[in-house]
Amino acid sequence: MAIDTKAIEEHIRGILIALGDDPCREGLKDTPARVAKMYEEVFAGMCYSNDEIAEMFNTTFVDDLIVNDDSLDIVIMKDIQIFSHCEHHLALMYNMKVSVAYVPTKKIIGLSKIARIADMVGRRLQLQERIGTDIADIMQKVTNSPDVAIIIEGEHGCMTTRGIKKPGTKTMSTTFRGRFNTDVILNNKLMMLYNK
Repeated sequence: MAIDTKAIEEHIRGILIALGDDPCREGLKDTPARVAKMYEEVFAGMCYSNDEIAEMFNTTFVDDLIVNDDSLDIVIMKDIQIFSHCEHHLALMYNMKVSVAYVPTKKIIGLSKIARIADMVGRRLQLQERIGTDIADIMQKVTNSPDVAIIIEGEHGCMTTRGIKKPGTKTMSTTFRGRFNTDVILNNKLMMLYNK
């Protein structure tokens, strides 16, 4: 699915008029086109399904790791900076840090691909909780590991700049799959690494 930038331009022009401004004045005449171009970039993830993102970033390395069913080995990438937009108010979700962990099997994902997956998932109209589920789904597809954990911390413009107006309020969310849900020792190891 492609983003219709011409339709966005027309709608932004209408919003400017609805706000009581003149979209033909010097400072605003190029605003609809600029906003459409920005939306095309910041919402690029909406053009792809989770399966397509998994295929796009499916760079893995087959390794001779000795992995058994009760392995406590964890790969964790912390503090991946992303942004997203809340689907309820189109408000920016910012200062977002995503941590992604998985128990490796025979497939090891390229590290930059983890950050790229998180970034692309954020580039959608989203809920913070769904960002975690989407990243977990994609990581499971790419790594063939059932054991995936996602921890996200972020600030939401709909909480900090409107409504309740509480700047600095952070939302934490977790998505645990596989043994991160059932193995207390593995979960404790993850939280120890996360909190370092």
